[in-house]
Amino acid sequence: MKQNRIPRNVLSYNLWMNACAELSGVGSAEEVYKEMIHDKNVVMGWSSLSTLANIYQKSGAVNQAFWALREAENKLSSCNRLGYLFLSTIYTSLNRKDEVVRLWKASKGVKGRITCANYMCIFSCLMKLGDIKEAENIFLEWESQCRTIDIRVPNIVLGAYMRNGMMKKAESLFIYSLNRGGCRNYKTWEIFTEGWVRSNEMDKAIDTTRRSLSTLEYLPLVLLFSSVCILI
Repeated sequence: MKQNRIPRNVLSYNLWMNACAELSGVGSAEEVYKEMIHDKNVVMGWSSLSTLANIYQKSGAVNQAFWALREAENKLSSCNRLGYLFLSTIYTSLNRKDEVVRLWKASKGVKGRITCANYMCIFSCLMKLGDIKEAENIFLEWESQCRTIDIRVPNIVLGAYMRNGMMKKAESLFIYSLNRGGCRNYKTWEIFTEGWVRSNEMDKAIDTTRRSLSTLEYLPLVLLFSSVCILI
């Protein structure tokens, strides 16, 4: 790009940082970051700093990752929640639940409706951190204001219940979602299949596998084989 005098932008710098980190390590990515800072045609934003933070996190440079995250937070938009979600996923990788919850609360100050995708992100972060209780509190907040039940949201909570052997809670949430108008999908049945297998209730696992297959118009062979292998 330099030889052909093609101007770099935020996206190209972010990709370049990631590529350099993979090939040559953190130091190489830092050199790209420094070059970006001095490029008068590019405005440094949260996405580049979060990219750098993620590189630091993967390399184990925790203090540098926290520095980059704090710098990124100073550049978050007051009109869009996307940056808050990106930073939350990195804080999750750093096992910082307090920062994840703090950013979630801060994101509520952004104008506009909080989407299902936003809720799915915070649920995924909290489940990875093992905080089911906090996820349940936010779930109550979501279901109290949602117009229709998007089954993808309760599916995340269902998955956490199943992985932790909380079958009764999973079944109660499943019935509640259906009563609220939620439309179960193949993922819902897949989650239940996994839960029943973990509980060694194979008859129920086979039944939910059949239900899962019946929801698909087209089933790739690899998915069929994987479903069968779970039950063997």
